[in-house]
Amino acid sequence: MMQPVILGLLAAFVGFSSSFAVVLQGFAAMGAGPEQAASALFAVALGMGVLGAACSLIWRMPISIAWSTPGAALLAASVAPAGGFPAAVGAFLFASALVIAAGFVKPLLKLVQAIPAPIANAMLAGVLLDLCLAPARAVGALPALALPVVLLWLVMLRVARIWAVPAAVALTAVMITVFTPLPQGAFEHAGLHILFVAPRFDLSTMIGVGLPLFLVTMASQNVPGIAVLQANGYRPPAAPVFVATGVVSALGAFIGGHLVNFAAITAALCAGPESHPDPAKRWIAGLVCGLGYIALAFGAGHAVAAVAAAPPVLIQGVAGLALLGALLSALQGSMLSEQGRLPAVLTFVTCASGLSFFGIGAAFWGLATGLIASRILRQ
Repeated sequence: MMQPVILGLLAAFVGFSSSFAVVLQGFAAMGAGPEQAASALFAVALGMGVLGAACSLIWRMPISIAWSTPGAALLAASVAPAGGFPAAVGAFLFASALVIAAGFVKPLLKLVQAIPAPIANAMLAGVLLDLCLAPARAVGALPALALPVVLLWLVMLRVARIWAVPAAVALTAVMITVFTPLPQGAFEHAGLHILFVAPRFDLSTMIGVGLPLFLVTMASQNVPGIAVLQANGYRPPAAPVFVATGVVSALGAFIGGHLVNFAAITAALCAGPESHPDPAKRWIAGLVCGLGYIALAFGAGHAVAAVAAAPPVLIQGVAGLALLGALLSALQGSMLSEQGRLPAVLTFVTCASGLSFFGIGAAFWGLATGLIASRILRQ
């Protein structure tokens, strides 16, 4: 019985350590201060832990819940809204409401699923591109610190792929501790922070941040997450889980958190045969994974303090390494259909350009450009 327990703990550690830097970059880009970012990280980690453990226990399936890493990358690549972090929180609540609606209103879910896969992947790739350039920038700016991290990541990809990003994060932490002078009292206020954020509902931020956040999360997290479970013989109750993730995301938004959703990578760990030979017992891995996230949530303040004390270019470089696999997958998915390649390229370059009209960011305009081009070319 120890096998699913070990796999569950591994999934929690890998899921948290491989992308928390991306999540923090997203909160910072939206205008969150260090304490607000710590509160927001606590919200999403606690939310996905509680919900993942509860879903696994109730339905006896290895249902893993994660924060939206592509959504965090979208936020990190966006310009801070004019209304600051409260406006971003309003957009998070809007995205949460759309997720809840997708659970209740089947036509809305079908509308999201009707977005051509090449365009959805191209939007994600365009959002990820700038962050994925960060490792090269880090090597150029801090070669003595960043180059060993990149080399270790490459070696671990060859030796033990699943540990590549956690190993890079660990080495980055060592580099910061040994070679970067930390400010006096850097961890003095690194405890638990729970800060209420009064949301501000700004239409341009809701359209430019909230709507793309919902679309990216549904297309790049929820749909693949369900597919992973189905590939391992499980039929998760999608609609109730969508509603639950939307409600939990909305509650977490009041202390800064954004969306939580079906996990894909950690779901593959918990739902696969490595978790347990008997599929009926793999739900234990999902339960333990959720409990692991709950424990890690209480270390959010220390994670934020360490990131705040580190050179920003180095943290961005590690975040970029964590997203390179997602960029590769998105680029491949965007080019699968010969007929859809040109609309996908238009979507990609528009999203990567940083274009902004009426306060609405490039992700929305990239999606709109791809859909219009696809419609015209098809006719």
